[in-house]
Amino acid sequence: MAAADDPDQTIAFQGEPGAYSDLACRHVFPEMTTLPCAGFEDAFAAVQEGRAALGMIPIENSVAGRVADIHHLMPHSRLFIIGEHFEPVHHHLLALPGATLEEVRVVRSHVHALGQCRNFIRQHGYQPVVRADTAGSAAEVQALGIPSIAAIASELAGELHGLVSLAQNIEDAAHNTTRFLIMSRDKKRAERGTGPVVTTFVFNVRNVPAALYKALGGFATNGINMTKLESYMVGGTFTATQFYADVEGHPEDRPLRFALEELAFFSTEVKILGVYPANPQRHPAPGNGEGP
Repeated sequence: MAAADDPDQTIAFQGEPGAYSDLACRHVFPEMTTLPCAGFEDAFAAVQEGRAALGMIPIENSVAGRVADIHHLMPHSRLFIIGEHFEPVHHHLLALPGATLEEVRVVRSHVHALGQCRNFIRQHGYQPVVRADTAGSAAEVQALGIPSIAAIASELAGELHGLVSLAQNIEDAAHNTTRFLIMSRDKKRAERGTGPVVTTFVFNVRNVPAALYKALGGFATNGINMTKLESYMVGGTFTATQFYADVEGHPEDRPLRFALEELAFFSTEVKILGVYPANPQRHPAPGNGEGP
């Protein structure tokens, strides 16, 4: 790993060491040092202030849905999306060395992790206890030193805190995957014609009847595949809405260029957050058994 005092070789994430975001950083950028941050705002700030070159930010999970607050933070972060990563989530039951499945009575973890392992927890009759995060739960188990208390977290969290995995891949859904966005201070757009590209943007529509329908019409008529569209209130009012969207294509491509021009006509603001290579897991090759 790179030296901890080299910001150019540091990538920030939200959570404690051993979190799934930490694991994603290590999978994509094994040569970089990972920088744990208490909150998402702190992870964005680390990149903004130059303490890290990149940020690994979770945006949605195939089971739990969207990650709260991210869509509100990104448009104002002054950072750019330069890539995406799909991280399979494999939960482990972590306990003190020497503990057994039968000995465990209480299991601690983040509320989403507990929900994603509901069948396993019920099968063994464990008492679930909600904690702030998965990796922090592993640290608590190590600190408490009680064999009957276990945590649900990543294998990496177990390694970092000296725990053993009593059971692996205990998630209910085999497709459990988190999509991450890779953020940078530098505006690095994928080059046109180098492969599949995703364009992410936010926009506000004018407060007139059928504004959204008209704004999105250009994507339909130009054959643009919109893979994500979500709405958020802005300014604390029910009449002002911001939309977040992912589309397949490059803004310099004729169809997407026309669609964005039509969108701008019916919007008060359109802001492109990133133009980046599409992860291969968006369209896995037939028969390889992979997918987001």
